[in-house]
Amino acid sequence: MPDLLRYPFMQHAYAAGTVVAVVAGVVGYFVVLRRLSFAAHGLSHVGFTGAAGAVALGISPVAGLFVFTCAGASVMGALGKRAAERDVVIGTVLAWMLGLGVLFLSLYHGSATSAYALLFGQVFGISGREVLVTLAAGVVTLAAVVVMWRPLLFSSVDEDVAEAAGVPVRGLSVAFLIVLALGVTVAVQVTGVLLIFALLVTPAAAAHRITDRPARTLAASIGIALVVTWAGLAIAYYSPYPVGFWITTLAFAAYLAARLVDWRRSR
Repeated sequence: MPDLLRYPFMQHAYAAGTVVAVVAGVVGYFVVLRRLSFAAHGLSHVGFTGAAGAVALGISPVAGLFVFTCAGASVMGALGKRAAERDVVIGTVLAWMLGLGVLFLSLYHGSATSAYALLFGQVFGISGREVLVTLAAGVVTLAAVVVMWRPLLFSSVDEDVAEAAGVPVRGLSVAFLIVLALGVTVAVQVTGVLLIFALLVTPAAAAHRITDRPARTLAASIGIALVVTWAGLAIAYYSPYPVGFWITTLAFAAYLAARLVDWRRSR
């Protein structure tokens, strides 16, 4: 560890990676519980469109990513209340946003390296200021989840009963998708747009295989996300291969191990 943390870029990578892992573990728990994996995937691509638009305007790509993911989440939540409607709405919004991304890139005639870097993550290039921004976004995301925890859990387990009990299901759906947009914005800097499942879905999916109690599942989701992130950063430091490859590989291995544990327990 002293060798790993000798350089500032590794210190920043571990700090940002830790924040991202905790946020992804918490948000991912509800992503899996509410069957919103496709939404997480769709919002990550919507965010890339925002990053491309920001580059075309000459502003920070992360700012564009945040604005577009929040806007896309609002549309998805407002139009797709039920799970049966949601996939169609997400697919429709995703197709339109990808078309906008192509337009933005065609309008920009310079180098769009900063936007393309978001495709695969740039955790080893994060500055101290970006770590603070990531931390602030992570705190806001976690605070939002804490505020809506009980009604969100209720509606996630049984949406019809929650609605009959007076829980604002549609409002919660929109609010959580905006929280998911914040989580995507935070996680993209580590895993990238194309690898967003590695932290936002896979650790939580593994945790749901291990236990079905909310507190334990949440703790396991955070723990798995932290372990695969820390281990992925360490292995990438000593190897010539990208960190995104190691994080996704370790996350997939954790998911396979969780399925094996679940299978042996059911036997």
